[in-house]
Amino acid sequence: MPFKFGNRRIIGQHRAKEQVERILASERISHAYLLSGPSGVGKTAFALALAEAINGIDHLSDLGEHKESKKSSWFTHPDIHVFIPKPTSAKTEELRDRLQLLAKDPYEIISFSHRPSLDDESSKNLQAFYPIDYFRDDIRPIAKLKPNEGNRIVIILTQVETMRKETANAFLKLLEEPSDRLMFILTTESYESLLPTITSRCQHIPLGTLKDKEVEQGLIEVDGLQPDEAAYLARVSGGNYAMTRFFDISKLRENRESAVEYLRMAFSQDAIGLSTLVQDWQSSNNIEGLISITNLIEMYIRDLMVYRETGNKKFITNIDQLESIQKFVKSLDDARLEEMITHLDSFRPALRQNVNPKLIFIVLSLRFSTLMRGLDPNIPEEENWKHVPAFTES
Repeated sequence: MPFKFGNRRIIGQHRAKEQVERILASERISHAYLLSGPSGVGKTAFALALAEAINGIDHLSDLGEHKESKKSSWFTHPDIHVFIPKPTSAKTEELRDRLQLLAKDPYEIISFSHRPSLDDESSKNLQAFYPIDYFRDDIRPIAKLKPNEGNRIVIILTQVETMRKETANAFLKLLEEPSDRLMFILTTESYESLLPTITSRCQHIPLGTLKDKEVEQGLIEVDGLQPDEAAYLARVSGGNYAMTRFFDISKLRENRESAVEYLRMAFSQDAIGLSTLVQDWQSSNNIEGLISITNLIEMYIRDLMVYRETGNKKFITNIDQLESIQKFVKSLDDARLEEMITHLDSFRPALRQNVNPKLIFIVLSLRFSTLMRGLDPNIPEEENWKHVPAFTES
């Protein structure tokens, strides 16, 4: 009898779940799977569920008669091994502590890049990767083991796009000469950046961006949020369920207020006010927090678009900001709102690449200032190397 893969915990991802169910039903199991998708959509949780299904663990999926293991989860099974990118300074016990959190909740934020410290939420983001000695000392020896009690040794490697070149080349040798009792499950947020020699040796399972309703349902059913709070958080989540679960809704509403103020000051070109505001954003938020601010700005701009087109307040997400939305629309009838969102989208990757956030938001405000007036940005796209305001024509 077929079972429903990931039915006990995986949020959304119906197409990918069905793909795995077909794979398991066919019994033609590959030696390597690559899960790709945006941040926070459940790639690690999906990988854990797949590892459990391969070794017959009845936990994240209801296996029914397909249950083969007495272990309670992947964490206690001797043949499932999970690795995450790490800073050079990270100790073995730090990795263990993070995996213990993951054992309690497969959507827990455990990456060093998103959560540098388990104790201090304000810690700055750390660079984490797979150095060659990490691969040689910890990962490769596992690949030489034989299954203790499961069907296969399963090695999960998250965020494989962070592999250093020498590590990726060394890892490729394992993929080229796989053991019949060894399986790799890889996850990545950047499929295109991986070596083609690696992607070609893996069966690809793409995970899509979560819909607002899927995030909302997860927040209500799993995290116990009230429906109105869950609906609001889902709308600002950008499809990132894993991170949205840890948003402080009161802090989020404060950020929403400051996001509206940011647009006001961008229009009025209040240089001092903008500098102070974005410095505060930079000082009090990690990368995901800054991304959430861009989501708040986008959500407000979309409300402006909807209200300008329909004049109907029932379609407004930020209904408590209706008065300011009405004033914006009345004053900025020529504003190029869609282009503002396009520019906002183009700056998000820079935030993830650790470009100075203050510079990003200042330059973005300068572009917004002209677009809100219905004008072209001062710096055209074909000359975006000209840094405003340092560059001026004589």
